[in-house]
Amino acid sequence: MAIENYSMATLGAFVGKELGVSEWVEVDQARIDAFAQCTNDNQWIHVDVERASKESPFGGTIAHGFLTLSLVAGQLLDMGVFPADASAAVNYGLDKTRFLTPVKAGARVRNRVSLLAADNRGQGRVLLRTENTIEIEGESKPALVAEALALLVA
Repeated sequence: MAIENYSMATLGAFVGKELGVSEWVEVDQARIDAFAQCTNDNQWIHVDVERASKESPFGGTIAHGFLTLSLVAGQLLDMGVFPADASAAVNYGLDKTRFLTPVKAGARVRNRVSLLAADNRGQGRVLLRTENTIEIEGESKPALVAEALALLVA
């Protein structure tokens, strides 16, 4: 999805503005289990459906916070937050991340993205700072809010 009139040259005009909202992504138990296997984080609250339904304060399993956070990169790509005329976008890290509400297995989430800054780093490079608010369908509080950094190369 492309953002109209959005390019390396026009990034500054978009600072302080919402860039868009991603499509909904389902965080089902299969995704949670795959993430647990990938990261060796097999805590029962994520992967033991029977135990979590009995003992968890959430009534069932929940996604890992870092699983929810990991969805940001793909959503930014899908939304066109990295301008089409950038030859590369490199993950530069996070400045602030807060996990606010657990994502229950089977919930759907989406990313509401605003451009906080586009700092020229010279030699055709721009450091992009986005605010990513991961909303949970049907919930009033977001799952997380993260300031993500990406280094764009013209």
